[in-house]
This record gives sequence, C-alpha cells and structure tokens, in this order.
Amino acid sequence: MPEASARKLSTADERRDTVLRTAIGAFAARGYYGTTTGEVAKSAGISQAYVYRLFPDKEALFLAVVEHCFARIRDGFAEGAAAADGGSAEAVLWAMGDTYARLIGSETALLAVQMHAQCAALSEPAVREVVQRGYARAVEYVRSVSGGTEAQVQDFFARGALCHLVVASAADSVDAPWATTLAAGIRHYE
Repeated sequence: MPEASARKLSTADERRDTVLRTAIGAFAARGYYGTTTGEVAKSAGISQAYVYRLFPDKEALFLAVVEHCFARIRDGFAEGAAAADGGSAEAVLWAMGDTYARLIGSETALLAVQMHAQCAALSEPAVREVVQRGYARAVEYVRSVSGGTEAQVQDFFARGALCHLVVASAADSVDAPWATTLAAGIRHYE
C-alpha cells in the first residue's frame, strides 16, 4: 500500500509566530481598535478559536505584537551600532539612527504599529505599560551602547519621533515651508 504523503504539522510555537507576523500587518493597517482576532485568524489561515488558544484575547495579541516590534527595533539598533564608523557617541548614534531610518523605510508595518500603540497607550493601561517598558529598554540600550549624554540620547529619540511624523505625513515630498522645516536633516529611505 503506497504511503500517504506525510503532512508536516506545525508546532504551537510556529503557529504563534505565524499569527504574530500576520497580526503585525493587520494591526498596522487598522490599529488596535479596528482589528479583530477573526481577521487575524483568517489571514493566518487558522480558526479564531486557535488564535484564542495562543493568545487569551485581542489585547494579549496586540501586546505581543508591540513587544515584538520593540525587539525588532532593538535588533536594528544593535546592527547600526555594530556598523558604526568609530566609537564616539555621535558615530554610534548616527549609525543607529541610519539603521532605524532604513528599518522603518523597509518595514512600514513596524512604524505603523508603533504609532498605533502610542495612540492606544493613551486610554489602554496595559498597552501603556508595554510601551513604557519598550521605551525604557530602548533608551537604556541606546545609552549604554552609545555612551551618549542625556541630551544626546534625548535628541536621538526626539529625532526618531520627528522621523515618524515626516514619514507618516510624507512631509519630505511636500513643497512647503512647514514641510521643509520638519524634514530638514531627517533621513528617510524607501
């Protein structure tokens, strides 16, 4: 009797990763409030009940997505720091900023999830806590790797926030004084 083709079943960890990657795109497109677990399940090719086996509710799924995005950003910072041309705080911060600009240019969902998380943090305490922890880790990492002063680290994150605004509003493509002012000196890659 011919052997039936064996279908490889994915593990819960693999399914969790699939759901997480799918949820990043869904939450990036529609935000925390506009995304349903049913949409995520359908996109991931699994049942909504299975999503709930992996994540107890939509909030837990969103929190996992936000944490994943912070981890990806931290990895990007590490890549930038490793590629820095010199060990001065300025060189390391510049390299990390350049890598981050490239990251949000190529992984636009990452930027969208960050912005949606910051908006949801205004009214959702659990989201606020995850955003606070994510920034706490990011700031401490940037401070320790760059050796930058408080002012340099603050400027690094301020420029990152301005970069978000420039990218989200496409200010770098607007020919107007306000846009020129905001986009001046901000690196942007597509």
